[in-house]
Amino acid sequence: QVRIVESGGGLVQAGGSLRLSCSVSGRTFRINAMGWYRQAPGKQRELVASIFSGGLANYAEFAKGRFTISTDNAGNAVSLQMNSLKPDDTAVYYCNTDYTLRQNIWGQGTQVTVSS
Repeated sequence: QVRIVESGGGLVQAGGSLRLSCSVSGRTFRINAMGWYRQAPGKQRELVASIFSGGLANYAEFAKGRFTISTDNAGNAVSLQMNSLKPDDTAVYYCNTDYTLRQNIWGQGTQVTVSS
């Protein structure tokens, strides 16, 4: 059974940094891309950043220059380094893969709270 586990969230002051981590276990499928999403209270879930198996990364406009996505060599884990955090970054952050996204499989997410 596929399991997605996110970690690394917490409470940080504006301007601070956090590093989120995500691991995917129990998979029997190939991962072509992984991504980080976030959902703030009362808002829809949105894509933060994605990275393809070849290393190409894409970022939402709000993440460019502040966030960096990376994967491990095995492609089973993805991280998100977040710098210069703002209160608007407060949300639950989730990771996903191209396959589990199509299957609508999600982890519990990790809460990021940025105080002003």
